[in-house]
Amino acid sequence: MEFIPKTMLILLIFLFTVFVNLPFGYLRKRARRFSFKWFLYIHLPIPVIILVRILSQIDFRYIPIFILASVIGQAWGGRMEF
Repeated sequence: MEFIPKTMLILLIFLFTVFVNLPFGYLRKRARRFSFKWFLYIHLPIPVIILVRILSQIDFRYIPIFILASVIGQAWGGRMEF
């Protein structure tokens, strides 16, 4: 029994991935390159995104789409100015 069509669910997870990565991209940009914090800011959102993908029962073949969303979120977050 599906409540949300699969394409809509993939789009929602894509947007979720972008927005989760925005603050981490902002923090990553301000950390020293290749430091522990820099590495942590890149990889910390990954378990959350994996959990959302598994709980929503989206197949592993859509992972490249979510990797693209992570890169977009990190890049946009790195360009944010406050």
